[in-house]
Amino acid sequence: MAHRQPAMRPTGEPVADVLDRARGPRRPEADELCALLAEVSGQEPVVWASRIIGFGEVEYRYESGHGGTMPLLAFSPTATRHTIYLTSDFAQRWPDLVDLLGEHRRGTACLYLTRLSRVDRDVLRQLLERTLAHTRDEWSNQRATGDSA
Repeated sequence: MAHRQPAMRPTGEPVADVLDRARGPRRPEADELCALLAEVSGQEPVVWASRIIGFGEVEYRYESGHGGTMPLLAFSPTATRHTIYLTSDFAQRWPDLVDLLGEHRRGTACLYLTRLSRVDRDVLRQLLERTLAHTRDEWSNQRATGDSA
């Protein structure tokens, strides 16, 4: 039986191809997000799962035994919105920042931005920095690349 590759893995596709999925005014915003996540993480962008731009990587394993590899920081640009992947329950962890962010929608671990111009970029940077620190701390017993701590 052939070993199936996990969906969440680096694919080697060009980052520009994924960035180009953002259209109109969102396209330069995608470039800005890419630069911001690269600066915060200190890592180069890599395409994951053919749709996500990730920075660094970490191995994780839950008590259940389920595990895998994920980016330390990541986002996905599309024609209608930018999805930024943050720590689970980030809104409950850091309500001080979420309240100051500006126009957004959110899920458990996803921040959805219709337009980057409608959020406070300093607050967004702080959310990314806290996510990076939390992810490194949470999985410090696992292997992480791009870990400067």
